Formats: sequence, structure tokens, C-alpha cells
Amino acid sequence: MNLGPTVAVVIPSWNSLELLQPCLASLTEQEVELETLVIDNGSSDGTVSYLKREGVSHVSLPTNIGFARALNLGAARVRTEAILALNADTVVEPGTVRALLEALRMDTSLGGVQPRILQLDEGASDRDQARLYSMGQALTRDGRAFELGAGETQSAEHLVPRQVFGVCGASCLLRRELFDRLGGYDERYFSFYEDVDLNVRARIAGWRFAYVPEAVVWHVGNVSWLAEAPRPNAWNARLVARNRIATQVKFMPLRSLPRILAVEAGALLRAARHGRFRATLRGKLEGLHLLPAMIHDRRRIRAEGSLIRAREWLGAGAAAPTPHEG
Repeated sequence: MNLGPTVAVVIPSWNSLELLQPCLASLTEQEVELETLVIDNGSSDGTVSYLKREGVSHVSLPTNIGFARALNLGAARVRTEAILALNADTVVEPGTVRALLEALRMDTSLGGVQPRILQLDEGASDRDQARLYSMGQALTRDGRAFELGAGETQSAEHLVPRQVFGVCGASCLLRRELFDRLGGYDERYFSFYEDVDLNVRARIAGWRFAYVPEAVVWHVGNVSWLAEAPRPNAWNARLVARNRIATQVKFMPLRSLPRILAVEAGALLRAARHGRFRATLRGKLEGLHLLPAMIHDRRRIRAEGSLIRAREWLGAGAAAPTPHEG
């Protein structure tokens, strides 16, 4: 008896039609029955007309509501055992979803798994020669996040399955139970660090994450932002600065406060050198404005789990490249 799809692929999209087309095409050889749903964030590039013409299930929104809310909206419309969060500027290699689903099913303590994400550059097609985009998320001792392996040439160590602090929101398979229990992504984040925050809350609640290297996804990265956002670098800097502070308040130990203050001061100096000081400062002030709500969240999260489960991963990654800045 056919019980229907086991995995729902939820793809937030914003003016990414040229990249969305190969993304959707790559989902046809996954050896798993999929339910695909595109959440269009008010695109003006013909995305909705294309989706209608091709018969792709979608939700058409009048404006951009952000990645976090769009993903939650999509997840609320499906009832599969797992949800594949997927950026529109990705290409999924054949069999990847099956490999991810098998890994998730083998260990009930896993809340999510992520593939080996490779950087999709112009002309890049050789899997072995491509540079890594992410093999999982890690945290510095001051609570900043970075993608493990980002920018590195692949080697044997990158092909070993392992437990990781968290999974990258560009492409990750999340257990439905985790998503329902945690309430999905925090929609106050809009975009950037929403995956870090979900990883933190999941760890505190007792979930684990794993890296599945035989599953491969190619990813361009930030295409919609660079093409469509007003002053994209400034918008990026503001959101990262705001959302990083929010996440740090939720789980970082008070003894880390001097380190955090020093790092954030350094971030402002770097922002000034790169012409994004006002945006970064605005983001940090917005983060401080969120303090009461985030302190409330911290108390609630602590009552529901153990902050130590997330904190024990601080500094546990390999040598960090430049973390997500802001």
C-alpha cells in the first residue's frame, strides 16, 4: 500500500527562477517519493508563472516574509516524516535524499542530517575537485557560527561521516518531530542565523545532528540577496549582527560576556573598514532591543532542557574560517 511521500522538500524562493529550475529538476532522481513545495517570497521574475505552467506545488506570497517564516509556512502544509529544507540555488545529486533519509532512520536520536555541500561556481562540475561549502555547522567560544570545511579543497577527512553541532539551512533533512516540538525556525530572525538558532534549541532539547558525506548537494550561496536585496551587504550585516546577539543571549554562559563584548567591538571596527558600520551598528542595537524577549526565551529553553548540551560544542569544531560576520 502506498502511504504517500516520506519527505517533503520545502524551497523558499525569491527572484531565483534561473537557479530554481535546475534545483527542481535535480529532485527527480532521489529514489524516495517526494512532496515538493515552493514558497515564493513575492518574486517579480516570472517564478510563479513558471511554477503554474510546470504544475509545481507552491504558495505565492505578495511580499518577502524571509527564509524562516517561509520555511515554517511550508512545513505547516505538509505532514511527511521528514522535511528537506532547501535553498533555491542548489542542485541535489541523484540518491542524496535517500541517503539522508536512511541516516536519519538509523538513529532515532538524530534530529537532522546534512549532506556534503559543495560550492557551485561557474564551470564547476567535478565533484572531487570542487571546494566545500559546508559539512556541518560549528560554534566559536564566543558563540559565533561558521560552516565546517568552508572554502577547503576536499580530502579524505571530509568524506568521513560524523556527528556535528548542527546542520546548514541551505540543505538539511529535519525530523518532523523535531520541527513540531521546537516550533520550527524563529521567525523573528527573518533570514541568517535562523538555522544556528534552531540547532542550538535542538541541542538543548537533547537532539543530535550528523554529517552524511555520501549525500551531495551543490550550492551557489546568497544569490537572491546579492541580486535583489536593497544594499545587500548592508542588509546582510544588519541581520547577522542582530540575530547573532539574539542567539548568544539564548544560551551563552555569562562568563563568556567579556569575550563576546570584545568580539562584537572588533566586528564594528571591521564593519567600519568595509563600509558597513551603520548597518552593523543598527543590527546590534536591534539585537539589544530584543534582549527582554530573548532572556524570556532563555529561561523557557533552560526549563525544557539543558543549556550545557549546546555549550559543550563551543570551540569544538576544526580551525575556524571567518565566522558569519556582522
